[in-house]
Amino acid sequence: MAKAGRPFAEAYGVGRQQQQKKWRMAGRITVGTTKSSQLFYDGHQQLAVQLSNLVKAHPACPPSEKLIRIVSLGLKAERVIIFKVFFLLVDNEESQEKKLENGVVPGPGIDLEFETDVQSISPEAAQYETCYVTAHKGSCRIANFHKNGHLIATGSEDASIKILDVERILAKSATPIEILAQETQQQQMENHPVIRTLYDHNGEVTSLDFHPFQQILASGSKDFSVKFFEYSKPSVKKAFKSIQEAAEVRCLNFHPSGDYIIVGTQHPVLRLYDVNTFQCFVASNPADQHKDAITGLHYSQDGRIYVSGSKDGTIKIWDAVSNKCVNTFNKAHDNKDVCSVFFSRNGKYVLSAGKDSLVKLWELSTARCLIAYTGAGSTGMMEHRAPAVFNHTEDYVLFPDEKTTSLCCWDSRNADRQRLLALGHNASVRCIAHSPTGPAFVTCSEDFRARFWYRKAVTD
Repeated sequence: MAKAGRPFAEAYGVGRQQQQKKWRMAGRITVGTTKSSQLFYDGHQQLAVQLSNLVKAHPACPPSEKLIRIVSLGLKAERVIIFKVFFLLVDNEESQEKKLENGVVPGPGIDLEFETDVQSISPEAAQYETCYVTAHKGSCRIANFHKNGHLIATGSEDASIKILDVERILAKSATPIEILAQETQQQQMENHPVIRTLYDHNGEVTSLDFHPFQQILASGSKDFSVKFFEYSKPSVKKAFKSIQEAAEVRCLNFHPSGDYIIVGTQHPVLRLYDVNTFQCFVASNPADQHKDAITGLHYSQDGRIYVSGSKDGTIKIWDAVSNKCVNTFNKAHDNKDVCSVFFSRNGKYVLSAGKDSLVKLWELSTARCLIAYTGAGSTGMMEHRAPAVFNHTEDYVLFPDEKTTSLCCWDSRNADRQRLLALGHNASVRCIAHSPTGPAFVTCSEDFRARFWYRKAVTD
């Protein structure tokens, strides 16, 4: 029996040694990728690439300070932080259903300080399909979702605004054609995705934003005005309030409380308005202001800061309480126009797009570009401005390529380029807006159309 048992023991020992060898190899790869990410973060790109190639890292290592944080935690034994992270994750899991009911996506979004190798479960752009198309009488220039993801607003060069119901769009796209053909005229009106059409501007609609709590839509236009529409009343097509500006309005954004709105115009000075009194505030230091037209504005989710982009090529971070500029990223896109600026949900990063056809992720704490998403504009430089956006989970970055009328998509954490999506427009795409709560986005084009895209149905 002893002799019979010896080969088994030896085989068991060899198998165990092989398993331990695999574990050690996996550990070396993990350590190597973590070191590579830290080198990228510290600006040693050549060393980082060499190390990535050595350990055969896949996917590519994104910049991250994870290594230095791990070392600091080990040296200082900051067990309190570990417990806080643990309880935060537990709390997020328990409140996931409640967050969904309130129209807020569960999950932390992008955070390179803690997780750089997150496995995404959300669909990439190539997995979307067109569910609905609506047409204006002029070029469609702007679109925006309500924060709960239930409504979309589109604006056009023809000065009109449409508000669409997402549930009606999805219901219509899922209904067989033969059943739709049997609907009465009354049923067609009741089920039509376009629930409001608003007319009160005398020029191109350039910007739209929904009030976070009230049924109010704010719009900016080239007619030098900002208008407020109460869309709860079906018969009302005119604005109930308006602000007359001194220049063409280019962008606007409500404060998360809904009490204030920031407005950017062709003039370089930013305006901050009290929504209730319409009192206007500007920064006290003229040197803080941009030097050219404002092209993008966005509040952080907590409302403490906001970001602005301009034709002067700079990105500025502002204190939302004092209305003072606290940081400026000069030549953010090689001195080209900044097309758009958006905060990540946690407020740690700003996603920007520029006329250099690059999309960049900026870290606020270090005031530097962490990741550049490349590959768009390979067939020709941009002529018109177009925004870059996160998807609803912030796992992907989306940006329309003007020359090919296709949608570029990257992994937000490591800039791996995903498959292109042909957008089906007959002219350049001027705007893309992604739902904050689900796998849906809208594209607006010079071909007069706005296309609603949704994740393709899974078929067996």
